[in-house]
Amino acid sequence: MAAAFRIVKKEDLEAEEQKEPNHTLRCLTSEFGCLTRQDGSVSLSQGDTTAIAVTYGPAEVRMVRELIDRATVELIYKPKVGMTSPADRKYETVLKNALDAAIMTSLHPRSSITVIIQETENTGSYLACCINAACMALLDAAVSLKFLLAGVAVAVSQSGQLQLDPTLQQEQEARANLTFVFESVDLKIVTVVTTGKFTHEEYKQGLELSRLAAVNVFTFFRESVSRKLLHLCK
Repeated sequence: MAAAFRIVKKEDLEAEEQKEPNHTLRCLTSEFGCLTRQDGSVSLSQGDTTAIAVTYGPAEVRMVRELIDRATVELIYKPKVGMTSPADRKYETVLKNALDAAIMTSLHPRSSITVIIQETENTGSYLACCINAACMALLDAAVSLKFLLAGVAVAVSQSGQLQLDPTLQQEQEARANLTFVFESVDLKIVTVVTTGKFTHEEYKQGLELSRLAAVNVFTFFRESVSRKLLHLCK
């Protein structure tokens, strides 16, 4: 097979790089069933950012947490080192509320569905990575969902430029950071977490940019599940 090459001038390459801020997601990779004793597990990487999520349930629930009309959703976030911090507790609350909205809890009254997320490597956009890993772990456990969830992060630089799926350094240097969570049916917002200062116009631009990126995340989910099913059928 013949290879094709195109010569690009250095000036043209630099002009192309400076034309627009980065509006693309980092490479997404996943591994279903990375752990064996859970109902569902996945290792998800977005660039160098990596999280492991596992799912247990529906299973028996402790009486103090029992709900007679629906399942109890529990979310446990484990940092890479040390004890959980107030920031980690915030992660837990955001993740739990998003998963509670997505899971069809009414199908499993008086039971529990537990998701545990283990921080592996945080190089930026970590909350979005956790959202996506948790959703894929629920898919691996065949938990019934109303819709899928996709998390997308955007950073607003000091000059007002938008950076999709920012790295940790870009987040630290940004004037504002926004993490949007979308549902797969109508691409509506499930929740949004923001820090810093931003204008209404920057929020709108970040929202539309993230919504377009969420479509790619949902496509990645479908392709990952299809590969898993094909592997099981062999």
